[in-house]
Amino acid sequence: MSRRCLDGLFARVREEGRTAFLPFMTAGLPDPGTTVEAFTAMAEAGADAFEVGIPYSDPLMDGPIIQAASAKAIESGMTLRGGFEVLGRVVEATGLPALAMSYANPVFRLGPDEFARRAADAGACGLIVADLPLEEAPPVAEAAHRAGIGLVLFAAPTTHDERLARIAARRPVFIYGVAELGVTGERNRMSARPRDLAARIRAVTDTPLVMGVGIGTPQQAAALAPYADGVIVGSALVRRAIESPDPIPEIAAAAAALAGALSGSGAPK
Repeated sequence: MSRRCLDGLFARVREEGRTAFLPFMTAGLPDPGTTVEAFTAMAEAGADAFEVGIPYSDPLMDGPIIQAASAKAIESGMTLRGGFEVLGRVVEATGLPALAMSYANPVFRLGPDEFARRAADAGACGLIVADLPLEEAPPVAEAAHRAGIGLVLFAAPTTHDERLARIAARRPVFIYGVAELGVTGERNRMSARPRDLAARIRAVTDTPLVMGVGIGTPQQAAALAPYADGVIVGSALVRRAIESPDPIPEIAAAAAALAGALSGSGAPK
């Protein structure tokens, strides 16, 4: 696949008047033998695309749940190479667009061109590098472009308007809008920050906007749907993968509820 699969996804959901559901799951969970089954269950539940997390030992942006997930996956033998293998199997099994999610250390240690090539060879449409600031993005963006895939860039509620314009000028495959400040994880309630951020992003670009961080319930996803082209949910699904004695049905049920909340989200975008 190439970044065009994501471009096509966002064009399609805009035409359908809904918001895409992009669940996150750590490669290797619930365990190495059932990780592809977890993604397949989410696809059958209504996922539009996936963020495949490649476990890393120091995930700075992530909260306790995804930190624990990375540790569990690594302890179970998951590696960078294994993460790419899972990514390829997920794409093959589901036929859905997928993004490889990692951190700057593995990307630069392997080399941006090699990392992007491996992701593309596995079938990824794009890269998410969670701790990559705009100033350090050019080598990764250029490597992704050479590999034919897109790079995602982040914008937070604290990002000022001039910087938003510079983010948009890098032509990311989508802008990852950080809905709530802090690390990833479930929240009891949401603030007005994501709506304000979406309005400021829309004022400077029509680049697709996907909201993530702090979104864990169908109600929270539905509340943000009018302002975003897509919603990412991670911790609420990962928690089920690491805590449930029978995780696949629970992951599937949670994914179905989230997808259902977004399916009729006809919104001003």
